[in-house]
Amino acid sequence: MFAGGTVRARRVSAAVAALAASCALLAGAGPVAASDDGTDSPRLVDVGDGRRVLLDCRGSGSPTVVLVSGTGGASDEWTHVADSARPAADLRPDPSAVLPTLARSTRVCAYDRPGTTRLDGTPNRSTPVDGPTSAAAGVRDLRAALAAAGERPPYVLVGASWGAMIASLFARTEPARTAGIVTVDGASPFLKDTLTPAQWSAWMDKIRATDPRTGLEVPDYPAAVREIRAAPAPPDGLPAAVLTSDHPWDLAVGGGSTWPAWLAAQRRLAGDLHARHITDTDSGHGIAVEQPQRVARAIRDVVERARAGQQG
Repeated sequence: MFAGGTVRARRVSAAVAALAASCALLAGAGPVAASDDGTDSPRLVDVGDGRRVLLDCRGSGSPTVVLVSGTGGASDEWTHVADSARPAADLRPDPSAVLPTLARSTRVCAYDRPGTTRLDGTPNRSTPVDGPTSAAAGVRDLRAALAAAGERPPYVLVGASWGAMIASLFARTEPARTAGIVTVDGASPFLKDTLTPAQWSAWMDKIRATDPRTGLEVPDYPAAVREIRAAPAPPDGLPAAVLTSDHPWDLAVGGGSTWPAWLAAQRRLAGDLHARHITDTDSGHGIAVEQPQRVARAIRDVVERARAGQQG
């Protein structure tokens, strides 16, 4: 998980105690039924091996946008926004958030990965798994959840922070199902190169130090880097956008600022994806909640380019 991101820090610090006390709730909750007016509701879908994942899909149209949260983040990261006038305030649900905004023009899905936490500090209802988890495991769960829910490709994958590693690997290994990709201050395999060896080692040590008793998601970055580097290149001409924070923040590991390394890795990621690189975000690491309309515009642009390609 990223130290230095204020939105993430607020949520995780509150979530640790809640998860330790509430893990038993995960197994007891049942699926959410469809609402009386016929609109979609979040639902638990079977991903195999006796496990279920909560999926929240809304709207209609193709391609379907799939929102992949950062470390520890559940699907409600995409339905809430920050209050710019009160930076320390809790995030609030809002129709201007990324998910409801996109649902007005196309199909959009978000989901709760195992080990992620709702913004109110309660655990999600997806079946827990032992950590750490790799990008490949995230791709398998996402593919299974979408198939079980009957969500049809092609998909525009949108990954925030750690979620960008999952989105990137999905695009590389599922090219026939992928119509586009957007990263939102996304983690990048190039961080292993742009951080100093001391910073990378200290960051990995910090992640591995997560107490397994909390049940929190623990990403396996070294495995994800290997998986992405071993995968095929992204499809030629794939519509893509990379959004990068422009308010400096820091991983606070290994001595010295990690901000220059983060920006260098973002540039390399944009080049690797042949993506439009959006750097005027007026945001820290949590762009999706700090500037949801900028994120939604970037995603809609990729959706429109994907649609134009389908028609062509």
